[in-house]
Amino acid sequence: MLTTLNTALKEWEVAIKALEKGKSILLLRKGGIKEVSGQFEINHNPVLLYPTYEHQKPHLLKSDYGTFVNPVPSGWHPETITISSWANITNIFQVKEYSIIKELYPYHIWIESFVEERFNWKRTQPLSVLLLRVFLLPKPVTIPYQLTYGGCRSWIQLNQDICLLKSQPVISEDNYYQKVEKISKIIMST
Repeated sequence: MLTTLNTALKEWEVAIKALEKGKSILLLRKGGIKEVSGQFEINHNPVLLYPTYEHQKPHLLKSDYGTFVNPVPSGWHPETITISSWANITNIFQVKEYSIIKELYPYHIWIESFVEERFNWKRTQPLSVLLLRVFLLPKPVTIPYQLTYGGCRSWIQLNQDICLLKSQPVISEDNYYQKVEKISKIIMST
């Protein structure tokens, strides 16, 4: 059993909070500009969830989530980062049809026009749909920001290990897999 972790998946802070509160189990990814292969790949699992702030904008989020975002200037990074959760990525789907993405609208935090924009970016590449079983650390861990953590890429290695012992799942296993089944049916229906 894994007891520490230092690999992190970067994601908007508001998306991580939705995952941590059990409001969502789903992330949509195409990959950052600096991805090694030019597209999103799952390089690590499980992963710490590393909050980012620069690109999240209130107008790109459903109204329930937009009010939780304080826009920051381009290039801004906090002096410290608080890691409060980690996840097992249990399912990864590559979706090439926007009609399927539209049906997933109730399961994520973004407005439809933003999701469509992300889907159409690098149009020949599918949109990755990740389902994550999230665990809260017993106590959030605050680490100093490092320049190596910056940039438009999905994966980073933290300069320290974070202990996973006594972490608690956000939602029960049964509840989680019921949600997985509903989402999987939508994706596999075509």
